[in-house]
Amino acid sequence: MTIHTPAHPPAELSPEPAAAARKQANLGLGRLYLRRFLRNRLAVAGVVILVLLVLFAALGGRLTSYTYTDTDFTALTQPPSGLHWFGTNQGGNDIYACAVHGLQRSLTIAVSVSALTIVLAAIIGSGAAYFGGRVERVTLAVIHFLLIVPSFLILALVSHRLAGDWRVLIVVLTVFGWMSTARVIWSVSTSLRERDYVKAAEFMGVGPLRIILRHIIPNLGSLLIVNLTLGVVATVLSETALSFLGFGVQTPDVSLGTMLADGASTITSAPWLFAFPAGLVVLLTVSMTFIGDGLRDALDPTSVTSAGGRR
Repeated sequence: MTIHTPAHPPAELSPEPAAAARKQANLGLGRLYLRRFLRNRLAVAGVVILVLLVLFAALGGRLTSYTYTDTDFTALTQPPSGLHWFGTNQGGNDIYACAVHGLQRSLTIAVSVSALTIVLAAIIGSGAAYFGGRVERVTLAVIHFLLIVPSFLILALVSHRLAGDWRVLIVVLTVFGWMSTARVIWSVSTSLRERDYVKAAEFMGVGPLRIILRHIIPNLGSLLIVNLTLGVVATVLSETALSFLGFGVQTPDVSLGTMLADGASTITSAPWLFAFPAGLVVLLTVSMTFIGDGLRDALDPTSVTSAGGRR
């Protein structure tokens, strides 16, 4: 009797590895998220505004011969002109050059604090949820205690005592900024620790740290991305408020907050000193808020059920 070999192997014997299939699925999901995001016009506008602000901060200094420390004693508190595009302040500093450097400094602080806060909150929050028991109770007690501490006053005192170094400001804002996010992450992680893939990893002898970093935190991706984006807004406002009150970045350094503080006293006689940094703060916070809202809608698993579905 002759045995005929089928022309095509059975599907279960296909040589395509499972990793490639997962990669293809992730690509499809990524396209779905991108399509949802692009349908949100405000989110797209936010991306455009943010890109323009980043370009202004990175390349704007090349368009002028002045730096934020240069002084022009022949043009004190002068309005915008062809020589000084955004005018000058009482010390003869070019406001355009100060705005470029101030935006750089504020962006550096905001992005650094937001990223460090998310990392710290993700590890502490997911770790407390995974270990449970006494570790969870102690961690939550510490979080709740720190949430009721008047952190703004402590931030102000510490920053002022350390002479307003922006690096110290990053550390201080991070130390007092992770608690709310960590509590949200803990709440979500309490359900993830009961998932089959976590139990399977435990059965295979995978260590707790590896389970947290490889199996729990990656499944919080959408939550972390949204909080990272909105965290930039919160940090910009915190840094601006501290610098405005004289507790943040200190001279001779410049941030948007210090520029607002300098311009507040002359808002009627020299409005350009306040208007330009205020405009940059508004544009930055609005753009990041639009992007954060767009990401939250795009990553919401209940908003669209399929690639061709609608909200």
